[in-house]
Amino acid sequence: MTDAVTRAAAVLAEHRDSIDRLDAILVFTLAERFAHTQAVGKLKAEHDLPPSDPAREETQIKRLSELANMADLDPDFAKKFLNFIIQEVIQHHKQHQS
Repeated sequence: MTDAVTRAAAVLAEHRDSIDRLDAILVFTLAERFAHTQAVGKLKAEHDLPPSDPAREETQIKRLSELANMADLDPDFAKKFLNFIIQEVIQHHKQHQS
């Protein structure tokens, strides 16, 4: 290999190491988030509250969109990601209602 290819391979390995570390952070962060939303779902079920809260969801989507802009992340992607999470949470909350 040439020096340029060797250097590129080293930089690539560094990026991949960072990506792997960040993926682990995302997984553990999502696990912690879902632990809290599970507790919320149980609390809602115990007090006969609806599984979804559209006003809260709208507020969170706006908040995440602002954070995405500050982080230079595509806000549409951030909204899709949060909407996916919200739908999962609502499904979990519905399971607690049963």
